[in-house]
Amino acid sequence: MKWITREHVHVDRVACPWLIRRFVDSEAEFIFVPADKINEVVEREGAIPFDAPEVELGHKGERCSFDAIIKKYRIKDPAVLELTKIVRAADTEKWELALESVGLDAIATGSMMIVKDDNEAIEKGRYVYDSLYAYCKLKLLKAKYKKELERMDRKQQYEFLRKKVRE
Repeated sequence: MKWITREHVHVDRVACPWLIRRFVDSEAEFIFVPADKINEVVEREGAIPFDAPEVELGHKGERCSFDAIIKKYRIKDPAVLELTKIVRAADTEKWELALESVGLDAIATGSMMIVKDDNEAIEKGRYVYDSLYAYCKLKLLKAKYKKELERMDRKQQYEFLRKKVRE
């Protein structure tokens, strides 16, 4: 499937391709165009628009496009739902929702200055979102296995958690 969004990607427009490829369409192709060309390209290419004005997979109230994709495609993965808080906070500049969002915004802003184009931005951004996804899994696992972890030394905790994150 082809997906289309506005050019000059930032937080949400890098997070969404990661989410789409990981949980919706592993073979997804992405097209980046000026906002005023989206409808024209949707018609011509049959692409699915996201994070653009007045599209189904766009911002709705306090929610960003990442939220809209999760809802439409019924993604229930707890670590993705945890990651959503970080993405939403960074994309909407509601930093209080997730402290990590400040760092994500800084990375997204800096990466825009060093990549050659939007395709490179989403390719390089995969590592960032894979890392944040693992971080969110780790956060949830630490809470779930709190009692067991208290009985382990640091090395045992690390090995236990690393194995669980990779499952």
